[in-house]
Amino acid sequence: MAGVTTALIGPGVARAQTGTSDRETTLSGAESLSISLNVNGTTRELQVEPRTTLADALRDLLGLHGTKIGCDRGACSACTVWLDGAPVCSCMLLAVDAADRRVTTIEGLADGANLHPVQAAFSEYDAVQCGYCTPGLVMSCAALLRDQPSATAADIRKAISGHLCRCGTYPHVIAATLAAAKGRS
Repeated sequence: MAGVTTALIGPGVARAQTGTSDRETTLSGAESLSISLNVNGTTRELQVEPRTTLADALRDLLGLHGTKIGCDRGACSACTVWLDGAPVCSCMLLAVDAADRRVTTIEGLADGANLHPVQAAFSEYDAVQCGYCTPGLVMSCAALLRDQPSATAADIRKAISGHLCRCGTYPHVIAATLAAAKGRS
């Protein structure tokens, strides 16, 4: 029977069920881990399963619903957040791998009631449309302008090349980001 179980659910889980070692039980994913996440400047202690993605931890455990999960495989970039200042797809990163690193979400981009210049420009230039891809696009464009304040349209196209916007608002995103760049210089 153990051979059938191993074939159906994998060797690691089968060994964990038979209890051959504590290490194999931990690797099966059945136990949660304590991690510390620094999100938007605040350190939060969480209990997560080893398989929990950063996107799921942000949305489900911390209630930060601005980070969207579109494809759950890193193909649409709706879930883009900053990890130590770099844009990353949070659906492709395990929460445990973000422990003790700085995570910035769309909620942390604004300064209180004052929107980030890119957020304000997206609103002004109608770059929002349905809004599902917007947080990821804003995070990538804001990172671009932080690192390259005089970004060109070509630079913006490159920065958003991994983002899928089903409404097709790319021209508005480029115009908004150029306006934000001009307002910052």
